[in-house]
Amino acid sequence: MQSVDIHQHLWSAPFVAALRDRRTPPYLDGWTLYLDGEPPFEVDPDDHDVALRAGLLKADGVERALVSLSSPLGVEWLPPDEARPLLDAYHAGAAALPEPFGSWAAAPVREIDAAGLGRDLDRGFAGLQLPATALLDPAGYDRCGPLLHVLEERGLPLFVHPGPAPGADGVPAWWAALVPYVQQMHAAWFAFRAFGRPRHPRLRVCFAMLAGLAPLHGERLAARGGGRGEVDPAAFVETSSYGPRAADAVVRALGVDVIVHGTDRPYAGPADLALGEAARHAFRVTNPHRLLNGEERTFDAA
Repeated sequence: MQSVDIHQHLWSAPFVAALRDRRTPPYLDGWTLYLDGEPPFEVDPDDHDVALRAGLLKADGVERALVSLSSPLGVEWLPPDEARPLLDAYHAGAAALPEPFGSWAAAPVREIDAAGLGRDLDRGFAGLQLPATALLDPAGYDRCGPLLHVLEERGLPLFVHPGPAPGADGVPAWWAALVPYVQQMHAAWFAFRAFGRPRHPRLRVCFAMLAGLAPLHGERLAARGGGRGEVDPAAFVETSSYGPRAADAVVRALGVDVIVHGTDRPYAGPADLALGEAARHAFRVTNPHRLLNGEERTFDAA
């Protein structure tokens, strides 16, 4: 089995061209990115150079990386006539990426197109990424349910990633990553427990950035009548942007078997989680294969 990073972003030439064709957010002017409610952001072209990124994978000791649409761009929430050209460009570019890259599919969430998702998945995508903002409450699961049924029927996983987070005046540059993103992932974790799992009992799902550390609230969940904090063996979390203290705490809350390696490159890199070689192997090899393929647990804590 290969070692896997399940969370990277790599903009292909078709997707960059589609962003440059627009004149309203999200769009690119050269390499300057414009989003609603956020200051212009200067994108480094090297961050989206396929050969350079493949070299970083090799240096990281990772044999496969899954790239996804950058959900904070807000593409999934655009009206269908605006979303579809961007999604088509993303899928075309992502499907053409060479080894060692694979990709997550994306889908519009304002108007649901389950048949369109099926056609995209037919091209070999690993599963579907959705923005957390689409899965925060029962209405979100009502709306996105047809997409999740497609995944269940095909035995493919869902990846939940932070969605748009317009900035506020006067906040520092790190604000979106530390406040709205964390809040979104926290809410999405508990929304899946309350609304998603009862409706989709066979769905494998992974939450970015350790689900905003939501699993650490299991004691409070139990104290408020939400159950004993049982671990869902098909609900995974990935490690991007966190280090040893957070990872150790989540291992204590969930165990080793539902944590997978993700970096969020180019926005962050791999971290040494200082949990030992057995845990490193589980996070990078065994658990990603269980998430992506539904393989049975093979990690031996001994």
